[in-house]
Amino acid sequence: MTGTEPRDNVLTRAVRILEVFDADHRSLPVAAVARRAGLPTPTTYRLVGELVELGLLEKGSDRQVRVGLRMWELASRSSETVGLRDLAMPFMDDLHAAVRQHTQLAVLEGDEALYLERKSARGAEVVNITRTASRLPAHACSSGLVLLAHASAGVQERVLAGSLRRMTPLTVTDPAELRRLLAETRYRGYSVVRGWVHEEAAGVAVPIWGADGEVAAALSVIIPNEDGRAAAVIPALLTTAHGIGRALAAGSRSPAPLAR
Repeated sequence: MTGTEPRDNVLTRAVRILEVFDADHRSLPVAAVARRAGLPTPTTYRLVGELVELGLLEKGSDRQVRVGLRMWELASRSSETVGLRDLAMPFMDDLHAAVRQHTQLAVLEGDEALYLERKSARGAEVVNITRTASRLPAHACSSGLVLLAHASAGVQERVLAGSLRRMTPLTVTDPAELRRLLAETRYRGYSVVRGWVHEEAAGVAVPIWGADGEVAAALSVIIPNEDGRAAAVIPALLTTAHGIGRALAAGSRSPAPLAR
C-alpha cells in the first residue's frame, strides 16, 4: 500500500471489494469486481493482489477471484454468532425433520436480518430465496419483524425512518402499520408474514432469548401462503426456540445483540 493513501480509506476500499462476493457472485474476474465495488480498475487490481497475498481472497486457474479460506478461518475463530449457530444446529435439525420445510436462523445486523444458517427441505412446497450468509431487509421478513420487535426504540425508529423496500406488492412499507405489527409481534411472541418476500410463501418466526434476557436471534420456517398453515408450525417453533434459549443460558454463550 502506498504511504500517501489514508489508512481508513484503503480499508474501506478493501471491504467494498470483499462485499461484492455473494451467493450469486462467488467468483469474479477482477474487472467485474471493480465495477461492482465502484472502484478504479488499477486500484482494484492492486488491492485484490494484496488481499490474495493475505489469503483473504483466492485466485483460481481461471484468473477469477473468490473469498479465501483465511477469511472463513478468521470469522469462524472469532465470531460469537458461530457459537450460536453451532449450538442451535441440533435443535434446527429436529425442527427441520418435524416440519419438513425450510428452516432458518437469523440475527439483526444493522437494518437487515442476516441468516446464519438455512436448512433446505428437499421436496418443500415453496421457494425460499434466502441462503446462509444472505440478508433481507428487517422490515420485510418474519425474522426481521421478530428481531425489530425486541430491538431498542432507537433501532426501530431508524429502520422505520429509512428506505422501506417493497419486495412484493404485499410487503408492508407503511411505518405506522409496521409499528402496529411490531407491537403485535411482541405481544404474541411470534410473527407471520404472508407473501412479503415471495407471494406464494409465508414466513413464521419466533425469538430466541439469550442468557442475558435479550433476544439473541430469530428462528423461522417458510411455508406455503395458505390459510391455517402457520398455526401448525408455531408450537414446534416455540418449543425449539425455548430449547435453544435454555442451551444458551446453560452455556452462558448468548451473543451480544448485533443491531447497530
